[in-house]
Amino acid sequence: MKRRDFTLAAFLISGVLFFPLSSFAAEPASPEWNPFSPGPITTQPVLCPKGRFMVQPYIFYNHTRGAFNSEGHYKALPAGQVKDQYAEQLYLQYGITEQMDVDVFINYQQNYAKQDGLKARDNGVGDSFLWLRYRAFEEKGALPTITGLFQLKIPSGKFQHADPNKLGTDLTGDISGGGAWAPGFGISLIKKIKPFILYFDTIYSFPQNVSIDDDKARYGNFLNIDGAVEYILPKGFNLLLEVNGFLQGDTRQRGSRAPATDVKYLTVIPGLGWSCPELQVVLAYQRVAIGTNANANDSVVLTFMHTF
Repeated sequence: MKRRDFTLAAFLISGVLFFPLSSFAAEPASPEWNPFSPGPITTQPVLCPKGRFMVQPYIFYNHTRGAFNSEGHYKALPAGQVKDQYAEQLYLQYGITEQMDVDVFINYQQNYAKQDGLKARDNGVGDSFLWLRYRAFEEKGALPTITGLFQLKIPSGKFQHADPNKLGTDLTGDISGGGAWAPGFGISLIKKIKPFILYFDTIYSFPQNVSIDDDKARYGNFLNIDGAVEYILPKGFNLLLEVNGFLQGDTRQRGSRAPATDVKYLTVIPGLGWSCPELQVVLAYQRVAIGTNANANDSVVLTFMHTF
């Protein structure tokens, strides 16, 4: 899939989730309609209230069924080859003011692989993320809540000196570029249209220079495009549908662009949630539907959150 086609697809799908619902909703939600909700899996959530602390752990099981090559064609893993991952992730939010919060995301991985009769496993901390978010506009009438944000990817995962006997399981850096610091800026929109809550965000990041096994490199800039819709049901339940797009340019190695090293993928996430004042829970399924130079993953995720 060409880059412009993939970008267009990501924006269109996110737009389908966010904007058209307002055309058939009877009216925007009143200020009194503020249901407890677990929010999306990946798309930016609401800000944490001033002086409150939100804790949200995730448990992931990820199975790689194949990969998309540099032309976007899918190929399944050969018979007998296995690539699985368990991950425990933690997302923390703290409300600095009523308009601003700071968020931290950390994760720990257990990776498993089997190839040509060889088996390997390893574990370690992956890359981390830090956000500083400021709500510039509160939802009013037809306009959504608008929040600006700064994102920093922190290279806390292993990204070099791979052990060939580990079959890649010892490398825990993020797909956007292990070893590289990557600041970024973005915007998020949230709109309540009873019985729906709509989410949209886009974040553009700039990886910095990195040396990998004594070889200088600079990963391409990358763009995240996310959209989600929650359908609030009676008795605290809700349905979730989320779409995440990721696009990254070619890597530069030793000052020159390495062709066909761009990364793109589109992930679809349906889920079911339940909420009460003390706890919000989501069980979801993630599937990488299309991509370029990316693994084709299927994942199951369980997450819950509590605000102190």
